[in-house]
Amino acid sequence: MEQAAAPKVSFVSLGCPKALVDSERIITRLRAEGYELARKHNGADLVIVNTCGFLDSAKKESLEAIGAAMAENGKVIVTGCMGAEPEQIEAAYPNVLSITGPQQYENVLEAVHRALPPRHDPHLDLLPPQGIKLTPRHYAYLKISEGCNNRCKFCIIPKLRGDLVSRPAAEVLREAEKLVAAGVKELLVVSQDTSAYGVDLKYAASPWQDREVRARFFDLARELGELGAWVRLQYVYPYPHVDEVIELMTAGKVLPYLDIPFQHASTSVLTRMKRPAAQDKTLQRIKAWRAACPDLTLRSTFIVGFPGETEQEFAELLDWLEEAEIDRLGAFKYEPVAGAVSNALPDQVSDEVKSERWNALMARQQKISARRMKRKVGTRQQVIVDEVGPSGAKGRSKADAPEIDGSVYLSSRRPLRVGEIVTAKIERADAYDLYGTVSGF
Repeated sequence: MEQAAAPKVSFVSLGCPKALVDSERIITRLRAEGYELARKHNGADLVIVNTCGFLDSAKKESLEAIGAAMAENGKVIVTGCMGAEPEQIEAAYPNVLSITGPQQYENVLEAVHRALPPRHDPHLDLLPPQGIKLTPRHYAYLKISEGCNNRCKFCIIPKLRGDLVSRPAAEVLREAEKLVAAGVKELLVVSQDTSAYGVDLKYAASPWQDREVRARFFDLARELGELGAWVRLQYVYPYPHVDEVIELMTAGKVLPYLDIPFQHASTSVLTRMKRPAAQDKTLQRIKAWRAACPDLTLRSTFIVGFPGETEQEFAELLDWLEEAEIDRLGAFKYEPVAGAVSNALPDQVSDEVKSERWNALMARQQKISARRMKRKVGTRQQVIVDEVGPSGAKGRSKADAPEIDGSVYLSSRRPLRVGEIVTAKIERADAYDLYGTVSGF
C-alpha cells in the first residue's frame, strides 16, 4: 500500500533574531509531527508567515509577504508581532486561516492541525535533539526572555510582546548544552532587554548539573562561558551590573563584545525618549570597560530625528560618538509607529533634516570605524568561517556578529570548512572589514 505524501508547509520568517527563534520553535514542532518544509509556496499545502510589526516599513513588508503567499498558495497562517494587532491584516486579507501574536506557538500548531492534519510516522520522522535551526549549523540564537518592562516612547514592543518573562537559568543552559553538542560554535544571547534577565523571577535559582544557578545576567553568562562555545551578548541595556560581565570577557569566558542600544547621547533627548539606565556617566564607564578589557568591541544603535531633536542635541551625539569610539553602529531615522507615545510629541523633525543628520552620522561613524579597524592590521585574530568559496573564505572575528557587523576575508593554503575557527594574521583593513591570511588552526 502506497503511503500518503507528508504534508508540506512553506515558511516565511521576518524581523529580528528573537522572531527567528520563534520560527525555529514552530518548525521544530512541525518537523517532530511529520510535516515537511517546502521551498516554494506553490509546492506547499499551506504557508506560515511570521510577521514583524515594529515599524511601518516592517508592517508593509509583512503585508507584502502575506499577499505573495495568498496569491501563490491561498492557505495562509499568520503569526508574529504584527499579529498582535490583527485589524490591518484582516482588512487586507480577510481570508487568511488564522492570525496570532508572537510566542503563541500552540495556537499556530492548532491552526496548522485544523487546516492540515499531521501524518506522523515514527520510523521516518527523525528529529535531531537540538531541534531545527534556521541559522547555519555553527551558530545559533539563544533567547533567554520574552517581553520588556521598559516604556520607551518610540517603541511598542511591550504592547506586542508584553512585560519581561525570563526563562529559568537551567532551562536556558540545557538548550545551550544541546546546541553545543550538536556542533554550534557560537551562541548569540538575545532578548528584548538581556541585562534585565531574571528581574521578574527575583533571580530565583534552578538546579543545573551539581549546583544551583541564579536567573541573573552575570550568573547565566558565566555558566554559558563554560560550555566551550563563543558567547556573544546582544541587546544589553547599560545597567550598573553590566560592569561585572567585563570580568568574564577579560577571563576569556564570553566574547569581548557588547551590543548596547544607546539610541542617543544627549541627556535631554534620552529623557524625552524615556530611556532606561543612567546615561550621564556612560563615557566614563566605556573608558573603564576598555581599560579592563582592551579588546572590547561596542556595537550600538542610534535614532536621529527624534521629535524635538535640535541641532545642538545632534551635535552632542556626534561629539559623544567621537569620544566613545563605538566600533559598530546602526542608525535609524525616527519613524512614527502606530501606537507609540512619541507620535504625539511636539516639534516633529522634517524628513529632509532626518536624512541630513543620518548622512552626517554615518559619515562620522565611517571615519571612526576605519580608525578602529586600522589598529587591527598586523594583529592575529580568531575567525569563525561562515562561507567558503573557490578563491578564499569569509568569516567573522570576535568583534563581528552575523549579518549586522563586518567580515574577515581570508586566504588560506589549505581548504577551510564552514564553522571552523582559525587564527588569521590581519594584513589590510577598510572602514568595516578586515583581510588576512590564515596562520593557525
